[in-house]
Amino acid sequence: MTTRTAPTRSPDPDRKFMKRAMEAPLLERDHELALATAWKEEGDEKALHELTTAYMRLVVAVAAKFRHYGLPFPDLVSEGNIGLMQAAARFEPERGVRFSTYASWWIRSAIQDYVLRNWSIVRTGTTAAQKSLFFNLRRLRALIKDVGSGALSPENRAYVAQALRVGEDDVEQMASRLAAVDRSLNAPFTEDGDGEWQDLLADENPDPEAEVMGSRDTEKRSQWLGDAMGALTDREQLIIRERRLREDSVTLEKLGEQLGISKERVRQIEHQALNKLRKALTEAVGDPEEAGLIPQV
Repeated sequence: MTTRTAPTRSPDPDRKFMKRAMEAPLLERDHELALATAWKEEGDEKALHELTTAYMRLVVAVAAKFRHYGLPFPDLVSEGNIGLMQAAARFEPERGVRFSTYASWWIRSAIQDYVLRNWSIVRTGTTAAQKSLFFNLRRLRALIKDVGSGALSPENRAYVAQALRVGEDDVEQMASRLAAVDRSLNAPFTEDGDGEWQDLLADENPDPEAEVMGSRDTEKRSQWLGDAMGALTDREQLIIRERRLREDSVTLEKLGEQLGISKERVRQIEHQALNKLRKALTEAVGDPEEAGLIPQV
């Protein structure tokens, strides 16, 4: 008589990932700085791998706080990993901030965006105020013992609005969205079936006038930035273009080799050029941040 043995089940890949994340060694501040610098200035992929692997546990911890939204936990972790990689790409070790502190914001932001995109087929909102309202409304309602998912009382609506610094109308609209369920746009909105819900949707596409104005604004910002660049020396312009105006910025070391100077000198020139650029833009537009120019420089 042949004895059959039960097939061996392969380990859950999600459990393996989380176990590996939790077993990764923590980084001392100096070693973390060395890894971040090696990746930022030399493109050292081994340093990037060690840096991000050490903070996979941070991704898992942040993702766990969003499990109650009903979305697959592996997907939350995957989005958190995207945020972690974005943090590694943008981190500036010379600022003296711990990478874990910087990465936490990017991880949380990536997961929040994923929740907002997938919690409902109806987009909930992407502004900072709408995000804060979405992720904190239930918590505040529980705090003030406002159980249920219906409309808030005027007093509670005012309390939430003040606590989150948003309008009371925004609070009421978000409460309604969180209480509603998704429905098909093809579903009839009358018992007779004469019309569908999609018939009530407004066309939110920009009108031709708005598109023309947006194009003109973009051209104007480009002109302001071009004029401000004229206040820089040729070497300063080269450094700003290579370091700030390219999608794949050139490292300090490579620029130093190209210009025949040290990378520290390149850093100093870059800092001076940015200050000159900011001053020129301020003189031209008053507040370059409101004009949408600061992120570009």
